[in-house]
Parts: sequence; C-alpha cells; structure tokens
Amino acid sequence: MKTIALSTQVREGLGKGNSKRLRSEGFVPAIFYGYKTEPVAVKVNTSELIKVLVEEKGETAFVKLGIESGKGGKVEKLSIIKDLQIDTINRKPVHVDFYEIGMDRTLVVNVPIIFSGNPVGVEDGGELQQLKRALKVSGLPSDLPESVEIDVSGLNIGDSIEVKDIAIKDGIQILDPDDVAVASVVPTRVSQVTEEAGEEEEAVTEEAASASEGEEGQGEQ
Repeated sequence: MKTIALSTQVREGLGKGNSKRLRSEGFVPAIFYGYKTEPVAVKVNTSELIKVLVEEKGETAFVKLGIESGKGGKVEKLSIIKDLQIDTINRKPVHVDFYEIGMDRTLVVNVPIIFSGNPVGVEDGGELQQLKRALKVSGLPSDLPESVEIDVSGLNIGDSIEVKDIAIKDGIQILDPDDVAVASVVPTRVSQVTEEAGEEEEAVTEEAASASEGEEGQGEQ
C-alpha cells in the first residue's frame, strides 16, 4: 500500500471545550494508539488532513505520522486511519484516530474495488451495477494491496460476481461473506420496456391469428 506523510503535534488538554478551540484554530483533534502503545493525544492541521483524505486517499493508505512534542522532539510512526468523524453539515473532519502498524502483525483494512473491462451485457443493452465498493481483507502490512481489480468483461445480462469469485494474492484473506454480490449486469429500463412491448405485440398477434382461424372455421360450417 502507498505511504503518505502527515505532521502532527502533541496537544495538551482534553474535553469538548479544548477540542472546539482547536477546530476554531484550524486543527483537528486526534489520537494515536496501537498494540502495546500508550495513546497520545495529538492535533493535525485541518487543511493538510483534508488534502491527504481527498488527493492521497489517506483512508486506504499507510500514514507516516511525524509527531512533534512541545519540547522540540519529533518521532515518526507508521499508522493507518482507523476512525474518522465528519461534521454532517460542513463535511469537515472533526476527529481522527491513527492506529500504529506493526509490520509483523496481521492488519484488517478496507480495500477499494476497481472494475476493468466492458461487460458483454452492457454492449447488449444492460447496465453494470457496482454493489460493493470495498473489500474487508486481512494480511501483513507489506502484503496488503492498494486496491482489488476485478475483470467484469465476461458478464452478460443477469450475471453477477460474488466475493467467492474474486481471486486475490497469496497471504491475503477476504473477510466478507462468500455469497455477497459485488457487481451485476441488469436490464435497463429501456430494454425492459422494449421487451415487454415485444411480448405484448406477440400476444396480440397470436390472439388475432386465433380469432381469424375461428372465423374461418365458422364460415366453412
């Protein structure tokens, strides 16, 4: 997985009041923690965090945190964004959890799904539906992929791909249930209407033919 750098500073003072003050000053309150690691309260520049999230897709990447203390010291820690809270009104981050990574410890992450190819069913008038946008996987940090690519070119109308159909590199385990659908090709509304119209026309034709045969039979009598 890709690694991106982000600077943070140790913060003093906890609670809602201090967090609100930090946000007004252009920072997001955060916490850094991990396996056998004491939690450290930090703050991160709001603009820098948003840039990481939007441009660098930081939620699916390793984050090399530079943690600066008030005494002028600085340490670097490899982490992932474990939890991110977003303000529902202004859509800005209000709190973030960074979890330290151990390169020798299995990690569980959500990896985005990328489709490749143009489904046969779409060329025949169907529509490709992406039913799942990420897979939950586990593995050692060095083995984790940035994304999972799935070839959908062989899908016809009515076909689907489930988790059990996905091939993934050795050492990585998919944790989602096998029977969960990831993608499918379905008829579009236009093709459905056309098909229904064709069936109705065929039914009317058959009915007219039957009526005609009945009239001919009566005439012969």
